Amino acid sequence: MDSLFGEPDAPLAARMRPRTLDEYVGQGEIVGEGRALRRAIESDRVPSMILWGPPGTGKTTLAEIVARSTGAHFDKLSAVSAGVADLRRVVAEAQGRRRVGGRTVLFIDEIHRFNKAQQDAILPYVEDGTVTLIGATTENPSFEVNSALLSRARVFVLHPLSDDEVETIVDRALADGQRGLGTQAIALDPDARKTLIGYANGDARTALSALDFAAASAPERGGERRIDRALVLEAMQRRGSTYDKGGEQHYDVISAFIKSIRASDPDAAVYWLARMLDGGEDALFIARRLVILASEDVGLADPQAIQVAIAAQQAVHFIGMPEGFYPLAHATLYLARTKKSNSVGRAYSSAMRDVQETRNDPVPLHLRNAPTALMKGFGYGRDYHYAHDDYAVKQENLPENLSGRRYYEPGEHDTPS
Repeated sequence: MDSLFGEPDAPLAARMRPRTLDEYVGQGEIVGEGRALRRAIESDRVPSMILWGPPGTGKTTLAEIVARSTGAHFDKLSAVSAGVADLRRVVAEAQGRRRVGGRTVLFIDEIHRFNKAQQDAILPYVEDGTVTLIGATTENPSFEVNSALLSRARVFVLHPLSDDEVETIVDRALADGQRGLGTQAIALDPDARKTLIGYANGDARTALSALDFAAASAPERGGERRIDRALVLEAMQRRGSTYDKGGEQHYDVISAFIKSIRASDPDAAVYWLARMLDGGEDALFIARRLVILASEDVGLADPQAIQVAIAAQQAVHFIGMPEGFYPLAHATLYLARTKKSNSVGRAYSSAMRDVQETRNDPVPLHLRNAPTALMKGFGYGRDYHYAHDDYAVKQENLPENLSGRRYYEPGEHDTPS
């Protein structure tokens, strides 16, 4: 198995990679004492699996621990650079190993990058046990992994580490004299520690990489190298972000944004707006969602809402980013604070249900125009009551088979017409 554990010039994050389950920090829901995956590893009955989680949560580390704990050969491929030829080579070697009693764990990083043909190529060898597949992905495997392959693997969800867990990893790196920084007399100021852990955003690799850079850059005074907050900020550059505008986070965060506005929670709404913009989301995509929401969730409770939303869309299109956050935040807060009504959507959906599920009768004769004498002779326009002249007369404007049907039910906050 390839390893960087003993290489002093390797990055700190690689040197500190846990070697056993006891060293592994976090993910107690799947590898804690008594959990199914831990029992499977300890009993040497490991299934093929997909590890799904954001960066820095220990997917690669866990795969290496599985191979080491079960005495299997570990082969690692990256779906970014590997192709079918690489898969065939690994399979051929695994088949040879299997003939003499050896086992192979095949780890495919970013497995969601493999196309259908590449995923299909590995499927028979997962099925017959030639390899135990461990795939790692930051994307929802329901959408990115073939159903056939998914059905032959267990999916385990890895979550971002808590701040306490990141702190444990940082402290371990500072104290470890063999693989870490324990021999370098590093002093991490309390506010620097807080910033390092907070900016890591649950990503152990980010925290250790920044600590590594800060330790190498820290000036030595009196035999000690002190890391202050300014040095940590320089090392971090910017907070790690889990937002992926092309992946599941795109859908999760926009859902949280819309539901926060719908719930009339301006604080949550503007927070999710900031998360999207910080992650590089398309500002016009957000503006379009606000326009939809102005009708869908505010509607007739505040007819001005759609004007505010459209004005925000036009303003963003006109001024662009970064200043475009002003009209977006303006519209977000307005829509979150105003009254809500979904009567527009309910009325339309109810009408559409009848369009699709009932007979589509012709337009009643009295509602049809009669531009020719022939059409008048057939009764077009007969008995039509012009509303401006005869407003008090109630006439039926629906087809006969839907006479009297009501679609629009005023919402509690609908503005009277």
